Amino acid sequence: MKLQIEKAVYGGAGLAHQTEGEGAGKAVFVPFTLPGEIVEARLLEQKNAFGEASLLQVLTASKDRVPPRCAHFGQCGGCHYQHAAYPAQVQMKVAILQETLERAGLTGLPAIQTHIGEPWAYRNRTRLRIAELEATLRVGYNRRGSNEFLAIHECPISAPLVWRAAQTLMKVAAESSTIARLLRSAVEVEFFTTGDEKKLQMTLFVRKAQPGLATFCEQMQELVPELAGADLALLSSSEPQRRVRSPRPLENWGADGLTYAVAGESYWISRGGFFQVNRFLIDELVRIVTAGRQGAVAWDLYAGVGLFSRALAKTFQHVVAVEAAANDLSRSFKGPGRRAVEATTVEFLRSAVVQRERPELIVMDPPRAGVGSEVCALLARISPPEIVYVSCDPVTLARDLKLLVAAGYNIAEIHMVDMFPQTFHLETVMILRR
Repeated sequence: MKLQIEKAVYGGAGLAHQTEGEGAGKAVFVPFTLPGEIVEARLLEQKNAFGEASLLQVLTASKDRVPPRCAHFGQCGGCHYQHAAYPAQVQMKVAILQETLERAGLTGLPAIQTHIGEPWAYRNRTRLRIAELEATLRVGYNRRGSNEFLAIHECPISAPLVWRAAQTLMKVAAESSTIARLLRSAVEVEFFTTGDEKKLQMTLFVRKAQPGLATFCEQMQELVPELAGADLALLSSSEPQRRVRSPRPLENWGADGLTYAVAGESYWISRGGFFQVNRFLIDELVRIVTAGRQGAVAWDLYAGVGLFSRALAKTFQHVVAVEAAANDLSRSFKGPGRRAVEATTVEFLRSAVVQRERPELIVMDPPRAGVGSEVCALLARISPPEIVYVSCDPVTLARDLKLLVAAGYNIAEIHMVDMFPQTFHLETVMILRR
């Protein structure tokens, strides 16, 4: 069918409407298209409210269409926007964020401020699959829309050190049968580097325990001297997808984490610990969240390693950092006026309501699922003058904002921070005030 793409939608596709046939008027989603383009597409799946199609050819291209940088783009499931010039990617994300908020019933919104960095080689953490093809070990990702393995020979959104380590892993395996045996038991490998690429951590996810980690790491370190530590983690199944149950540590080598410098502070991050992925924009994210804010008491909910807590501790007399898995936080967030609390945000807020505590500022950076209705209700009862909400999912953000606005908060600022160039994902910072 011939379609005109009307706009980009969250998830990476372009939206069009059928103009002919029995499905006339029905919405159709077509990946790898841009607003304004006329394309030829093939309908893959027809659902009640919409259809999904594959792009056959672009008949009239957008002025923003560019050749993708990566040879695997389109086959690999990782990137969605490499066919768009970077300024156009940012514009699409702003439009998607604006529409998502408005569809949730949020009106009178301030203009969205954008924050961008280098759009390539930005990822400080990359997790790759490992598989054997024609008796050769290869690294790769999932083929788009499936669990099928796709071997790759480049990943231009990963930090150069990360990709060099991945290439070295395959080289070392080819030269040693003992190491090849260890890697054949592996399902995935994850690399994590500091922003300046001076230190690297590695985790091998294996199906069963195998000897040889120390030998493997020593040979890797000869070629990648930045490698500071590694471990084997046993997966609960052989499926190469992210599992619900956490991998079980088996054996480790070297340091069990690394020190990451951000905005004049140093953060200890254990191997496998969560940290923001864009090495070029973390300083800017901290600045947006914390700059110009000061007072007596601030709370940092879903605090992770204390990325925002440390900056807030410079301008607030007392900062409480709350994290369910608080090992790294407890280790580093110490001293006068600093308190690390190991608890879920819901547990902490329930207790705070009972004790009638009220900070001047609450910062929260929840996972993709957002904070949810109970947390919003508890926040409304605590009623801090200002809330800074950091979100990686505009849909759950809009849902939560609707509840907070109904509780009396106004949206004062909206920041779209493009932490994930070449993909449809985006980071939003919302400033809410009473």
